[in-house]
Amino acid sequence: MRCTNILGTRYKFENPFEIPIDRPLIIVTNHQSMYDIPPLIWYMRRHHPKFVSKIELGKGIPSVSFNLRHGGSALIDRKDPKQAVEQLSKLGNYIEVHHRSAVIFPEGTRSRDGHPKKFRTTGLKVLMENAPSALLVPISINNSWKILRYGKFPMGLGSYIQYKVHQPMENRGDHLALINELESQIVQGITSPA
Repeated sequence: MRCTNILGTRYKFENPFEIPIDRPLIIVTNHQSMYDIPPLIWYMRRHHPKFVSKIELGKGIPSVSFNLRHGGSALIDRKDPKQAVEQLSKLGNYIEVHHRSAVIFPEGTRSRDGHPKKFRTTGLKVLMENAPSALLVPISINNSWKILRYGKFPMGLGSYIQYKVHQPMENRGDHLALINELESQIVQGITSPA
């Protein structure tokens, strides 16, 4: 994050809620770029976030790949639904037992222009089933796509990346109805497409 400050990037993390540290969380957010992740790690550090990530990121990126493989995150193979469900179930069980948090981007891939994509429900549903006491924490991310608007180089200058935490929800009732409510809250908080 501090390296991107050199480019004039600023960060704002708005969280008016007292989120407990003694229970598991499922953090649900939109996905605009790889630069979504470091602020989530930093600002949610008290909750020890683990990520749902594509398996390809488990190798080739110094320190990041090692952390994904050995830090408790779920590396899923999007071409192998059985493997993906097993990894998500394992992550759900882990956060339930150890009171950690799982971060999932239900769009499945980055939105390269800031416009949200439709949520895929399977991964989130598996996490919710395997971590029944988890609090659901929706977060809207705005403007991180602007850092990579030209690709990896040159990087965008002067981006103002904003994170807005919405009212957390209990993991009770119809999972699909809860997922629709989460999606609605997150999408309403996205204001950055230009």
